Amino acid sequence: MIRGYRGELDLNNAQKTLCRKHAGAARWAYNFGLRRKQEAYKAGQKTPTAIDLHREINALKPSHPWMHTVSKCAFQEGLRDLDAAFKHFFRKCRLKKEGAWKGSCGYPRFKSRKKAIGGARFTGSIRVSPDAIQLPRLGVLRLKEHGYFPLGSKISSATIHEQAGRWYVSICVHEEAKDPQPATGDVIGVDLGIKRLATLSDGRTFENPRALRKKLTALKRVSRRHSRKAKGSRNRQKAKQRLSRMHARIANVRNDALHQATAQIVARTKPDAQRPRVIVLEDLNIAGMLKNRRLSRAIADVGMYEFKRQILYKAEQAGVKVLLASRWEPSSKTCSCCGWVNEALTLSDRVFVCLECGSVQDRDANAANVRRFGVYQISL
Repeated sequence: MIRGYRGELDLNNAQKTLCRKHAGAARWAYNFGLRRKQEAYKAGQKTPTAIDLHREINALKPSHPWMHTVSKCAFQEGLRDLDAAFKHFFRKCRLKKEGAWKGSCGYPRFKSRKKAIGGARFTGSIRVSPDAIQLPRLGVLRLKEHGYFPLGSKISSATIHEQAGRWYVSICVHEEAKDPQPATGDVIGVDLGIKRLATLSDGRTFENPRALRKKLTALKRVSRRHSRKAKGSRNRQKAKQRLSRMHARIANVRNDALHQATAQIVARTKPDAQRPRVIVLEDLNIAGMLKNRRLSRAIADVGMYEFKRQILYKAEQAGVKVLLASRWEPSSKTCSCCGWVNEALTLSDRVFVCLECGSVQDRDANAANVRRFGVYQISL
């Protein structure tokens, strides 16, 4: 099994400068390869591959001394990324002709250092210790979190990248996949919402941190200060850093809430009897929901797709089965006790009152129970 691990680096100024050089070299190789591919296409010649382009870059090294200060991996992986970008572009073009793709095909574009510093990927000799990682040409880099990366595993690649002034490293590890023991706990129905992140059929609820909404005023203020600075000035660069740190803070708060909620629902570290054997999620049309101009910001602030993605891969590792309920089933309008459907229920009605059996429940809790009991009858 291939797994990815990501950790923050604790770098000094000299190491930060060297990381910037590698990121710039990878960006330069990408732009160089894209320019050469376009020139070959216009001249009617065969399009050069990543190997051909790397040979051309090696021939340029005597006249470009700065190339000797960075690892060859930066140039190689940048050109491989370019080949992958063209591969996905032609795949989308083929799907668009077949009518299976509606968006843009995404022709590769030149990378600008004004937008982001970027990163670089390394292969070859990569060693990990409890508090550091050793990369080609960069040497030993300290990690802020100790004991997180696995020791003794095969590492195929490592990628460094910058985000909001901080440097991170991601490693791709090949591990032995062990078949997890099937869970034997109760079936759990999950209902996602805006007010609450998730409501479970067993009574548990997870609050929505509303990361963007709480920081929206401050985000607008920082964005205005950035837009008022003169382009190309040092003050604009400082304002850009403050704005990027604000966006990173919002994303981190949202991701932390999602990881904590999904980890508690799956309960991978608990015994088999305490892990749910089935988790029922609703197959939401999130792209369609985001077209609602009144609720799109609040829906995007929840991270529903990321919640589903984390549940799927964590449940697979924990031996938990995940079922997706149809989006067309009126689970919010159906009584979980007797099955009566309230067609007149609106989105503003947060309490479900059954006129048949007299049951009174929270709207989200009732929807979660509908999914739980419906799948439980089928599994029997």
